[in-house]
Amino acid sequence: MSTQRQQKPTLTGQRFKTRKRDEKERFDPTQFQESIVQGLNQTGSDLEAVAKFLDASGAKLDYRRYAETLFDILVAGGMLAPGGTLSDDLTRTEFCLFTAQEDLETMQAYAQVFNKLIRRYKYLEKGFEEEIKKLLLFLKGFTESERNKLAMLTGILLANGNISASILSSLFNENLVKEGVSAAFAVKLFKSWLNERDISSVAGSLRKVGMDNRLMELFPANKRSCEHFSKYFTDAGLKELSDFARNQESIGARKELQKEVQELMSHGEPIKDIIVYSKEEMKKNSISEQTMIGILWSCIMSSVEWNKKEELVTEQAIRHLKQYSLLLKAFTSQGLSELTLLLKIQEYCYDNIHFMKTFQKIVVLLYKADVLNEESILKWYNEEHLAKGKGMFLEQMKKFVEWLKSAEEESESDEEAED
Repeated sequence: MSTQRQQKPTLTGQRFKTRKRDEKERFDPTQFQESIVQGLNQTGSDLEAVAKFLDASGAKLDYRRYAETLFDILVAGGMLAPGGTLSDDLTRTEFCLFTAQEDLETMQAYAQVFNKLIRRYKYLEKGFEEEIKKLLLFLKGFTESERNKLAMLTGILLANGNISASILSSLFNENLVKEGVSAAFAVKLFKSWLNERDISSVAGSLRKVGMDNRLMELFPANKRSCEHFSKYFTDAGLKELSDFARNQESIGARKELQKEVQELMSHGEPIKDIIVYSKEEMKKNSISEQTMIGILWSCIMSSVEWNKKEELVTEQAIRHLKQYSLLLKAFTSQGLSELTLLLKIQEYCYDNIHFMKTFQKIVVLLYKADVLNEESILKWYNEEHLAKGKGMFLEQMKKFVEWLKSAEEESESDEEAED
């Protein structure tokens, strides 16, 4: 055994310097904030100059890393702490959205600043939308005037397509809803949005992200009714929005009714029970007979698996419709309802190629069952038909229409003979 003291092993080799770009840069927005605030203080309230400053600064400052800080400063003048208050220990500017004049023209000018910035630096798009969502959650931390300005700006940004209507989900926050902040903010927002775009454009944007059926959530659960929504927004001068909400509720009610009727049919419930249920729902939801006959036609035709062979589908259709003729008769008490049904039949036969040659047979069946009368059939034939398959369907109906006309003439001559 060696008594000689062993040397400890040593590491040898070349020592590498860490490259600067490999070092993790510490997140420190202070210097970034100072640069932006200094620039905004120099440009002042000249928004053209602000836009040019922001455009040029993107080449020198790290917008990607400090996007939230940048948007906080442009909106509130400095970095926002959770809840919406300004961080006390950092530099701030008096030249921002919240200190600007509270009018639509000024907000439109600010919207242009954001628009130019995001068009120039496309990577800011997502961060900007996240910023708006955050600001909406902070509404209670802002003054009424600050909320109004933010609402007007948000409406303009939505109208211009700079942000998605999905940001409205922030307004459904329970605390904001409970205190009425969400509804009041929505009034200002929709007014500025509708000042730029019509209701159909607004409705399209809402539908695109599934917000069209969620507007009731601006109110607490105990006030979440179409009547309350309609009164609130009509009183605020937004009747267009009230009408849209009513229409949405009506569409929802019709979809629900169609689903229920289909279930009753699939369970083989008696026709008289389906009639009673449908009439009750019609009354409850203020659904017209014309709308109801359209719903019932769709339910009847979707309640069966149709044969794919043209020669067999006609027989199947006649058998199936005979079964439901009393149901259709119960909802064709008006000439307009009969005409609506004729148009639905025409549309269905055109859209489903196997039914193209079945149209006339369906009409004759429903005429014999007293669902359709000669007056409605002649009106459809002469002037009220759709363009879809017009030539084929009019040709199919020609002989029957001639027979109806001759029967009508005979009836008139008999009446004259009696006189």
